[in-house]
Parts: sequence; structure tokens; C-alpha cells
Amino acid sequence: MKKSFTKTILFAAFLFAVALAGTSCSKKDATVVSVPDLTTMDVVTAETGTIAYTGGLFNGTQDVSLSSYGVCYSSSNQTPTTADKKTTDTVIQYAYTTKITGLSPKTTYYARAYAVNSAGTGYGKVVQFTTGDGTTSTGGTVSTLAGNDGADFIDGLGSAAFFNSPQGLTVGADGNIYVADSFNSAIRKVTTAGDVTTLSGNGTIGYVDGPVATAQFYALQGLVTDASGNIYIADYGNNNIRKISADGVVSTFAGSGDAGYADGTGTKATFNSPRALAIDGSGNIFVADLGNNLIRKITPAGVVTTFAGSRGASYLDNATATSATFNKPNGIAIDASNNIYVAEALNHTIRKITPEGVVTTFAGSNKQTALLGGPSAIAFDKSANLFIADQNGRILEITKDKVLKVIAGNGTNGFAEGVGTAAKFNSPQGITVDAGNNVYVSDYYNNRIRKIVLQ
Repeated sequence: MKKSFTKTILFAAFLFAVALAGTSCSKKDATVVSVPDLTTMDVVTAETGTIAYTGGLFNGTQDVSLSSYGVCYSSSNQTPTTADKKTTDTVIQYAYTTKITGLSPKTTYYARAYAVNSAGTGYGKVVQFTTGDGTTSTGGTVSTLAGNDGADFIDGLGSAAFFNSPQGLTVGADGNIYVADSFNSAIRKVTTAGDVTTLSGNGTIGYVDGPVATAQFYALQGLVTDASGNIYIADYGNNNIRKISADGVVSTFAGSGDAGYADGTGTKATFNSPRALAIDGSGNIFVADLGNNLIRKITPAGVVTTFAGSRGASYLDNATATSATFNKPNGIAIDASNNIYVAEALNHTIRKITPEGVVTTFAGSNKQTALLGGPSAIAFDKSANLFIADQNGRILEITKDKVLKVIAGNGTNGFAEGVGTAAKFNSPQGITVDAGNNVYVSDYYNNRIRKIVLQ
């Protein structure tokens, strides 16, 4: 009797334990579904006034139970909902891009990303935009400032000067244009009258710091100048960032000279084929570290950190900068609010990184479209208009009102002077804007520095 009672008690205890375990598992496995948390991407409109490009970013883990998502928009409702007009899209990992069609020219619209799941509908912040007036701009007048179709290393005035595959451009504090003359491994100086001289480098590949007259570089790419007249150069072949001081001395600002990936101070850090540079108002330099698929930051003291990217060569927007991915970033620029813009020819996009580290797509998509072909370099003017060198033979502008315009070139590589789409370029690789809003382009295969005077 006692034995039977004991067995009964033990069996009951076992069942109770199993029940507790089952309850515990149920609580652990229960998934709490929250309303989607989104960011609305910037809206860029076409010049026709009938098309806009935008998208959404999921700020948390992507919810696989989503029933629909896209962008809702209205010209009358300032807080549009899914009851208004909307797009329905396919999520690309944590983000999606969308194309809105059928808009009316010269009309103000309100748009925001949305996503629906079993918990409800989540919305991003409302973005206001105004469509273009439907007219196509005539573009700018294109001429050759310096260089000719021959590849050589000769100083001179205008067409008497020779370059060899020019890449990055910047306007210095002195108003002159500085050129990373890549295959000549030299920094060339071009006045606004087209007079070309050599600032540093002698046409020989090498790695030598010291006075500008004897310094050597290896396949220079991007460059920037600061307010004190110092020039910083992405020394692509030497895998480092070089500095030319205002008094004419070349030094290694950051990078060991070996291809690799390591954060650190000065020469303790490593880069892998740095391609482009931008500088903010505090003197921090941002590097499009092409071979590492990263955006790196260098403080004025030379401290190198990883600002965005995770080294994987792909296309992923993300609310966390170091979880986003890039694919061979090749152009970079900073606006007055310290947002960083990254050009990616292989992803056919301009990406945007906020100071808080949110990475979104500003323009384009990872599928080549007529919007952006292969953006190779970008630069802002003083009015916050963004200019793009598209290596497919076009020079584009995204105005401060986010209207996309073709200001020169027609998508056909070649060489021709002229106005707007009558002009031709051959794989433009660098772009900059001077104080007078003249645009300068390094026309890579044409070995020329072109000038565009805007209407």
C-alpha cells in the first residue's frame, strides 16, 4: 500500500514537472509581434515631374510575418496612410526601394514608408517633396579646361598640357583645381585659366615622404583640401592616406603601406585600396576604403576607426552603420548637416549615412537603371546641390530640392564639347565645384579636365 502510494506521488510529481517544463517552453518560444518600426528614405524626383524614387528601412529585425509593405503618399493628406495611394514592394533584407509613378508636375506630396503585420500598421516619418515642373533643363556648357587625348606627363597651358588617366579632383583654398593624375603618380595643379603645373610626384611609382619636389606616390585616386591649405590624398597603390602640408612637405597621415584592415592611430592602421576622401567642418576625414568595402573615419589626430560597413561586398541598408554593407565604394561627400553620401558604381546607388549611423539608399537601386548607371564620384556645391560623375558618360545633378537632372553627357562614351546632352565624356571619374558654381570633371579616358558652366 505504501509502495503504491509512493509511486502515485512520484508519478504525479513527474507529470507536474512535465507540465511546468511545457509551460516554460511555451513562454520561451512565444514570439511577441510588435508594430513594424520604419525609416522613410529620402525622395528623389525625376525632372519630368511624374516619377519619384524612395523606400523604407526596417529599424529592427525584419519581421517575416509582414503581409504588405511599401510607401503611401498623398498630395492632400499630410499624414498619408494605407488608405491613400500606395506602392506594394518586395523586401530586400532590411530595406526596400520603390518607384512612384503617375505623379502630377509642380505638386507637393507627402510620403512615408509603411508595413503591416498581425500587430498593426507601422509608419516611418513623413517626407515632403515637390515634383519638377515637367520641363527638361538644357544643361551646362562643356569645354576642355586642360589636357588633350594623348596620355603623357607634360605641364603647360590648356591643350598643351598632358595627363594620364586623371582621377580625383578638389578645389583648394587658393581657388585652384588639384588633380590626382593617377598613372603619372602625381598631383597636378590647374588654375582657372587652364595653366597646369606639377605640385608633387615625378611620374615614377614609389613611396617617398619629404619635400614635394622629391616625394613619390603610387596610382593616386581621391583628394581633399582643408581650410589651412593642406591636401590629403588617397594613395591607392600604397594603401595609405598622404598629406601635403601648406608649406610643401609630404607625409603619411594614416596607413602602414600594407593592404589590410586594422583600426589604429597613424601608421598603425591599414587600408585596402583607398579610393575617395571627404572632410567635415571639424577636420575629420572620411575614406571610401574600396578594397575593404568600408567607410573609415580619421580624426585630425590621425585616429582611424570604422564608421560604416561590415567588409562584405554586397548591398544592405541598416539602422546600424557597421551592419550595413557596401560594394566597392568609390565616391564620398559630406553635406552641411554632416550626412555622408557614398557613391557605388557596382551597386548603381548613392547611399546616405546619417551622423547617428543610419544607412539608407539616397538614389538609385542595386539594379542598373536609367536613374544611375555607375556613379564614380560626387561633390556638393555651396547651395547643397549634389553633382555626380556617372562613368557611363553623364554628369548628373540632384538639386537641394532632390530633383534629378542630367546637366551634361548622354550616356554614350566618347568626346564632344557642347551644351547638355550634346557633350560626351569617356568614363568620368572625378568631380568638384568651385565658388562660382562651375563644375569640373576628370575625363579619365579622354585625359582631360573638363569644365561645365551651368545655365
